[in-house]
Order: sequence, then C-alpha cells, then structure tokens
Amino acid sequence: MAMNGYLDEYEKLVIRMNTPRVVIDNGVCSSATIVKVDSARRDDILLEAVQILTDLNLSIKKAYISSDGRWNMDVFHVTDLKGNKLNDQSVLRYIEQSIETVYYGEDIEVNGLTALELTGTDRIGLLSEMFAVLSDLNCDVVDAKLWTHNGRVASLIYLKDCFSGSPILDSQRISKIEGRLKNVLNGDNDIKSAAKTCVSMDVMTHIERRLHQLMFEDRDYEKRSKKQERSPTVLVTVQNWAERSYSVVNVHCRDRTKLLFDVVCTLTDMEYAVFHATINTSADQAHLEFYIRHKDGSPISSEAERQRVIQCLEAAVERRASEGVRLEFRHPDKQGLLAEVTRTFRENGLNVTRTEISTSCDMATNIFYVTDANGDEPDSKLIESVREKIGLEWLRVKEMPSLNHKKGDGEEQQQTKAVLVSLGSLVWRNLFSFGLIKSCS
Repeated sequence: MAMNGYLDEYEKLVIRMNTPRVVIDNGVCSSATIVKVDSARRDDILLEAVQILTDLNLSIKKAYISSDGRWNMDVFHVTDLKGNKLNDQSVLRYIEQSIETVYYGEDIEVNGLTALELTGTDRIGLLSEMFAVLSDLNCDVVDAKLWTHNGRVASLIYLKDCFSGSPILDSQRISKIEGRLKNVLNGDNDIKSAAKTCVSMDVMTHIERRLHQLMFEDRDYEKRSKKQERSPTVLVTVQNWAERSYSVVNVHCRDRTKLLFDVVCTLTDMEYAVFHATINTSADQAHLEFYIRHKDGSPISSEAERQRVIQCLEAAVERRASEGVRLEFRHPDKQGLLAEVTRTFRENGLNVTRTEISTSCDMATNIFYVTDANGDEPDSKLIESVREKIGLEWLRVKEMPSLNHKKGDGEEQQQTKAVLVSLGSLVWRNLFSFGLIKSCS
C-alpha cells in the first residue's frame, strides 16, 4: 500500500513537471494580450501552443521563444483579427485549459465521417469535377479544405452517405470512390505527376498540418515551370552559426493570420527543433527568426539541405496566401449543392485556388478563393454575373485581394528585408555573447 502511495505521488510529480503552465496578462501591454507558456522541453510543444492560438483565429503580433536546457519559455503577444486585446473570459480560460492539457496528446478526430485525402495536378474546373463524382456516388461532403500551390492540389474531404448519414465503410464502394477520383485528378498527366488518394476512418492529425504534410510529400516546393514562378513575395535565408551549432533561419514576408503556425509546422515536420525564435510584425510585414538544429543536435550540414529548407519554407508561406477574390456561399444543405456551385464557377472561367467547406445544422457555409484562368483577379462584372446565376442572397463577396505588391518596388523591398535579417541575427548573437540567453549545449 505504501509503495502504491509513493508511485501515485511520483506520477503526480511527473505530470506537474511535464504539464505546461500558462499565464495570461492583459495589463503589461497596451496593444496586445500576453500569453506566457512555461513547459518541459519536448517535441511539438511549440507547434501545439501556436496551433491552439491560431485555431481561435487569433493574430500573433510578436513572440519570443527560448529553450534553456530542458525547459521552454514562450511568450506570445496576441490580438483578435480586429487588432483588439482579448477580454472574453471564456476565450482566456479556453486558452489556459487547452495549452495546459496539451501534454496528454489529445488527437483530432471527426466522428461518424469518412476522411478522404487527395493530391494531384491542379487545373481549372478540377474542384467541380471532384464534387460531381462524389455527388454521383451519393457521397455527402460535410467538411473539406483544399489548397493549391505550384500547380499541385491537396485536399482533405470528410464524407458520409447521402441517404443513411452514416460513414462509408464498404470496401468496394471506397475503392470505387478512390478509383474515379484518381482518374479525375490524373487527367492527361504523365506518371510522374500521378494523383494519390487515401480513405480513412481515423483522422489523427490536425487538418491544416495534414494539408502541409500532403503538399510536402507531393514536393510542391519544387518549381514546376517558368510560368509558375512569380515575383518573390517571401524572403527566406538560412545561415549556420558554427560557434553555437545553430542554423539561423530568417523569414520575411507579408503578415497574415496563421503565418507562424505554417512556418513552425513545416520546421517540425522536417524534424528540426526550434531552440530560440523572435517574431515581429510591423504594419503589414512580418519578420521571423529561428535558431534550429536537427533533433540529434546538429545544424544544417550541406548546401543542398539549406536550399531545401528555403524552398520548403517559401512553399509553407505561399500555400495559404490568398490569391483572388474571397467569396462566401451560405445555403441550406442538399445533395449535389457543391457540384452545382463549382460547375457554375468552371463554366464562367473562374478557378478555385483555395476552399473551406463546412456544414452545421443543415446549413452549408463555404469559402472560395477564385481567380480568372490566368491566375489574376477576376473582373468585377464577371463576379457579379456569377453571383446572379447562383443567387445574390447566397453568394457574397467577402474580401478583395490585399496581398498584391506594386510593380517596380521589388528591389527596394529586398534590400529592406536583407537589412532586417542582418539586424535580427546581430541582436540575437549579441544576446548570446553577453550571456543574456543561454545555449542549450
């Protein structure tokens, strides 16, 4: 009995040591809510904390990440999307409880649905053809997300049977769904760009992290053609700091929501550990600096690896960068609804670059980012024509493009970015040199 008591106390001690401790302060900073997270160092803890904040649609204006030996200390300056501090007590409690229980590794699972993963070559009208196939096979799309980048497409779709409302379990039916979708995704492409499909009942990964993984596995970070190479909107540099055995990664780009999640997610899935980092935003620009190592403690060791990190981080930032006009479609759910809407897009020359689909209480709420056939902003008259065909009360323009850069200022922007990168590295290295930040060696 005594031994069991000791074991119980030991287990409680281990839990207390490994459970993150969260302090939320609204008094220190006049423009943002401060979220401080102290935790024992382990893989994915930074990603999980950032994931919780971004899933609440919070904007991370600044962040300071530091690991001292086996302990993490992370500080986030967060606001809502309107730039206001967080005053809703239920949101503050949710942040505390979610981060403090993240140690137990709760997985994301969509109950009662069949998960469908797809990757392939992007083209105009692809989404319309995919939804037409699913409608023809009596599959009801409940939730879905689709990203496109560098001529590739990745999607996670959650299905149920149209008639029974149950998950699709029959192996022959699943094989038929996979086969027909693979034919649509392949189109006339060669084997090198072959599509991939996978059906599962268990979704154990955060949906947006899984989309990053699918794109990474599909090697979307490799440039497919000269036509797809646009003027750079992201600057990534990677340098080794041999004295401290760190690789220093700098990312400079236009600020947007979920930017930090996308970068940290990619570094984590590439099996790099973040030991120190600073994130700063000013106006519409963001500068992120990371001190990373492999999980075995070694820095980046070759030029090829350095270039791969640069390409992958550029892709991670670009995947979610919104191209085109943001349309919101709200309509009572019915079979074939998505096929009808996306067919109208295709017939009018609109290309869907990203989409988020959700269904709640028999109401479909869908977000589409659309461009014209050339990847440019569609004409406003065309958008209004499509709205009239689908229904002005159902389809609304929610956001016009805001990420376009003026031509001719690229050289000046690159020079500014380079100066910021150098200053960031200099500041951090001085902090290390003076012992204000300790190494984890």
